[in-house]
Amino acid sequence: MKANIFSSIKLTLLCLVFFSGLYTLIVYGAATLAPGQGEGRTITYQNKKYYTNVGQHFTSEQYFWSRPSAVDYNAAGSGGSNKGPSNPGYLETVAARIDTFLKYNPGIERSEIPADLVTASGSGLDPHISEQAAKVQIKRIAHARGIAEDDVRKVVDNVLERPWFGKGHLNVLKANIALDQIK
Repeated sequence: MKANIFSSIKLTLLCLVFFSGLYTLIVYGAATLAPGQGEGRTITYQNKKYYTNVGQHFTSEQYFWSRPSAVDYNAAGSGGSNKGPSNPGYLETVAARIDTFLKYNPGIERSEIPADLVTASGSGLDPHISEQAAKVQIKRIAHARGIAEDDVRKVVDNVLERPWFGKGHLNVLKANIALDQIK
C-alpha cells in the first residue's frame, strides 16, 4: 500500500511540474513564434488597433454587417446564447433580426437572408460572414455610399477568403476597411 501511495504522489508531482511549468512554457514559446507573437492578428487603421480574428460590431448602412453576437462582441466572455431553435425567446430574437435586415435592405426576400446574418455563432466572436451574406448586402452599401454596386462587388471579390475545401467567407473588418479606401 505504501508503494502505491508514494507512486501516486510522485506521479502527481511530476504532472504538476510538467503541466504547470514545462507545458506552459512550450505553448508560450510556440505562441511567440506565431504571427502576432501570441497577441492575435491585428490591423492598424486610422491609428487604432483592431483584431481581425475577433468579430466587430457594424450597424451603419455603409458597411457590411457582422454576424450577430450573443456576447456583444466581447472577447473576454466568448460564448453562445445556449438557446435552442425551439426556444420562444430565441425565435423572437431571430425574427427581430430578420425584420431589421429587411427594413434596411428593401427588395430582399426573407428566403434570401443567409442564416449567418440573423443567428449568432457558438463563440459570439466570428469575424467572418458567408459569401452569400456579403453579396446580399451589396445593394444597400452601394446605395448608402453613393457608389456603383460593381465597386462593392469588387471589394467582396478581393477580400473573400477561399479555402481549399468548402465555401468562401469574408472577413467583415477587412472588407469594411477596403470600402473606406474606395475613392
